[in-house]
Amino acid sequence: MWEAPVGPNRTSVGLDVHARSVVACGLDGRTGELFERRLTPDHAEIIGWVRSLPGPAAVTYEAGPTGFGLARFLTAEGIDTLVAAPSKLQRPSGDRVKTDVRDARHLARLLHLGEIVAVAVPSVEQEAARDLVRAREDVRGDLMSARHRLSKLLLRQGIVYSGGALWTGAHDRWLRDQRRGPVFDTPGLGTAFDVAYDTVLVTTARRDRLDAAITAMAADSSYTPVVTRLGCLRGVATLTAFGLAVEIGDWHRLTGRSIGAYLGLVPTESSSGASRSQGSITKTGNGHARRLLIQAAWHHRPPNRISTELRRRQDAADPAARHRAQQANRRLHQRWVHFDARGKRTVVANTAIARELAGWCWSLAVLD
Repeated sequence: MWEAPVGPNRTSVGLDVHARSVVACGLDGRTGELFERRLTPDHAEIIGWVRSLPGPAAVTYEAGPTGFGLARFLTAEGIDTLVAAPSKLQRPSGDRVKTDVRDARHLARLLHLGEIVAVAVPSVEQEAARDLVRAREDVRGDLMSARHRLSKLLLRQGIVYSGGALWTGAHDRWLRDQRRGPVFDTPGLGTAFDVAYDTVLVTTARRDRLDAAITAMAADSSYTPVVTRLGCLRGVATLTAFGLAVEIGDWHRLTGRSIGAYLGLVPTESSSGASRSQGSITKTGNGHARRLLIQAAWHHRPPNRISTELRRRQDAADPAARHRAQQANRRLHQRWVHFDARGKRTVVANTAIARELAGWCWSLAVLD
């Protein structure tokens, strides 16, 4: 029989946490005894049960929709707590039975063996800022859907706007003019238009309110220095810079090489022997930050000119950050020129630019 090494904590506790229940399993590293209990999500009940086990004890549970409140509570109570990355949990390929009890046992054993890959637990302030950024992301999707529904309602009636850019002041006046036309005198159709148009207006107001809150927090918070330095890059204005700063959090836990993989911007690979095969990007990790970088990378394709807004952002940063950002802007545009000369597909080229842009963002963020 193979005996696992005994870690510094005597009891390893795995928690399978759900919204209305918690299945707990404690593994005594000395005797191998299992302690199992079904608990409520009440933090006091969980800490009371953990303290009843042979100590010292360490706890782990999977990151999920229940958040990090339990981890922060247990850590504040002196319990060593790890929040496990679900995608990194080792599980035998032949294990096809999944229950709450088996999951808790599996977490306890992995913790005892030191095989838990932990995610960074944000503070309350960091999580609040992240919720603000993600609320803005949700509203962005809602606004896109609302605009799509309104434009397709008009298209079904044969009404198409051809007066320039959409969703501008001129376009808004054109929309109001269409409502007064004879097409929408049909019973029901006018009400459908009013509801769709009002949804666009209300959602736009929600977006603007979140934009104002993000701008205010970006100007006066712990993220302000990083936001200021990132803002020296083309395509990385306040909203993008603050989103990257909030989503990544502690930049020092990453490197210029690892940040691309962390954001899922590196290609998949299936190599064996002499054959090497690479595919599309992995798309693992933080999807919010990855989308921001993909959008920002497109701004480096036009010639490298400094706009008035970019100049204003660069003037707010220190000389070292401005110098490094100028190097990045020149380098990324040159990469675009190289890809265009080779006839590279633009979406593939932009992903490569975004991967390199992530490294430049990291170098600016850790530039203290």
